[in-house]
Amino acid sequence: PDDALVYPAHGAGSLCGKNMSSDSSSTLGNERMGNWAFKEQSEEEFVEEILKDQPFIPSYFGFDVDVNKTGALNVQKAKYNVPIFLNVDEVEEGLMIVDTRGGDDFKKSHLPGSINIMATSPKQKFETWLGAIIQPEEDYYLVVPSVENIDALLERVAKIGYEKQLKAVITLAENLEGSMEFLEVEDFKEHPSEYTIVDIRNASEVAEGKFFESAIAIPLNELRNRTDEIPTDKPIVVHCAGGYRSAAGSSIIDKQLSVATVFDLSDAVKDFK
Repeated sequence: PDDALVYPAHGAGSLCGKNMSSDSSSTLGNERMGNWAFKEQSEEEFVEEILKDQPFIPSYFGFDVDVNKTGALNVQKAKYNVPIFLNVDEVEEGLMIVDTRGGDDFKKSHLPGSINIMATSPKQKFETWLGAIIQPEEDYYLVVPSVENIDALLERVAKIGYEKQLKAVITLAENLEGSMEFLEVEDFKEHPSEYTIVDIRNASEVAEGKFFESAIAIPLNELRNRTDEIPTDKPIVVHCAGGYRSAAGSSIIDKQLSVATVFDLSDAVKDFK
């Protein structure tokens, strides 16, 4: 019946589908009237449409399928298996370092080679980007702002099964060697051609329109493997759609292209839309 309630399994912004509604419920009648899937079409047309422009699949999706088949550890036990170290100024070389602090704090001081995947708000898609940038079973350190944040962040890490490969949770000492310069936004506005611009939005977002015609488009989930495509003869400015992802993207480029000066456009990208 048309008045039968329909509840979505995923919401807007989820990588489990494309163009999903933000509505928390609907009715079968409304879907019959407005949902493209109910219009008259052949099987071939339906398949072509549903497969077109799908979002990328993060690395952790397949990993989590396997974890779910075998059964995950109790989340509380999993959390307390992770070592915790305070006031750290160096870690084991060669391992990834994920710094969850805000972008400004990260730029001022961090462990060299860190990647800034911010987790300062529950609304930020930290789990998605942790599982897209760090590969399943790739060892890494997790930097947290303070001991008060440890439990909540371990909970978020455990949601995607990434606590097993976590080498340690750490807080940082003061006056560390790593830092990034802050972008002079007004200079960038006046002289954009003096910068190499890297757009790290998803391919489907770029297809809807560029913010800068000269930008090199490399999706964030592919960036670690494609930084060699970025020229280093000019300062590099990294942008996304709202300022969250560019913190991670700029830190990846800064880590891997040590000869370059790298800037994060951050939420100033809104001035260019």
